Amino acid sequence: MAGVGEPDLLVPPGASPHGHSLKPSDARALSSADAVFWVGDALSPWLEGSLEELASDAHVVSLLEAPGTLQLEFRNGAVFAADGHDDHGHDDHSHDDHSHDGHDHADHDEHAHDHGDHDAHGHDHSDHDHDDHDHDHEEHDHDDHGHDHADHDHSHGGHDHGDHGHSHEGVDPHAWLAPQNGKQWLALIAEELSEIDPANAEIYQSNALAGQAEIDAVVEQVKADLSQTKGEFVVFHDAYQYFEHSFGVSTLGAISLADASDPSVARVAEIRDAIAEANVSCVFSEPQFNPGLVATVAEGRDVKSVVIDPLGTEIAPGASFYTDLLSDIGADFVECLSR
Repeated sequence: MAGVGEPDLLVPPGASPHGHSLKPSDARALSSADAVFWVGDALSPWLEGSLEELASDAHVVSLLEAPGTLQLEFRNGAVFAADGHDDHGHDDHSHDDHSHDGHDHADHDEHAHDHGDHDAHGHDHSDHDHDDHDHDHEEHDHDDHGHDHADHDHSHGGHDHGDHGHSHEGVDPHAWLAPQNGKQWLALIAEELSEIDPANAEIYQSNALAGQAEIDAVVEQVKADLSQTKGEFVVFHDAYQYFEHSFGVSTLGAISLADASDPSVARVAEIRDAIAEANVSCVFSEPQFNPGLVATVAEGRDVKSVVIDPLGTEIAPGASFYTDLLSDIGADFVECLSR
């Protein structure tokens, strides 16, 4: 969206996409948005009600369900099977299948609403949209506009659903960690914005192409860096298989099944045994979760622990957010897997 406008971000850095309460200013932003981009209800089920209530006239685009998106099924169990998962992308779905009539855009519903410019995660490139919580309101200062919903905290009909984890059945929604999805979504966002704002279509398309080129450059660097690493690793929770699939690495298993759930004693014991048997050299922790669990599963082993963050909590929102996120995660893998 560089050169046209700036999108609004519904889920700010540090907030969980799985459970969040919208501020009154967010509700106003939604109600005046022309477009909303979000991953979908598989990642943020709490947002669906607010989209239906407040953004019924907007183009609501679910990136996870978009044509060409690589989809991978959830992995279950503490230790993952070696065969992994094949692509379940929607490459055979054409954009012609998508209705642009108001709210129904072929199941499109993510948490980014764009008001004349849509970027996702506050990226000026009209493309990098990660984690999908943005809405763009180009010329509207929504904090100054009084809407009927302004005094309500909207988190699904006004109720705060807390930080519950998403279901671990079906498609894994952490799809932004596959660079091919980032590139695909940039093209889709540019297409949507061009339809809404044809006068600036050339800018949207140019921004998307520039963003895709930046992603390609980062991917090549991360691949080169990871080629120098070796060893088995364990993650705190299973959020990285899209990254693994894209960069040719694979995890032995996950300490916790879901983001907000504590693992059972049996699961912790299974992971501890697997770490010992496979001589695992790296265990990833995450800033949002209890580091004591990582210490427990790695106790007595010569295991390196590195904090990794799939949400990029410490990265400032902006045009380079997505490429910075991929680069940072790649660097974390290199640090943990280098001996």
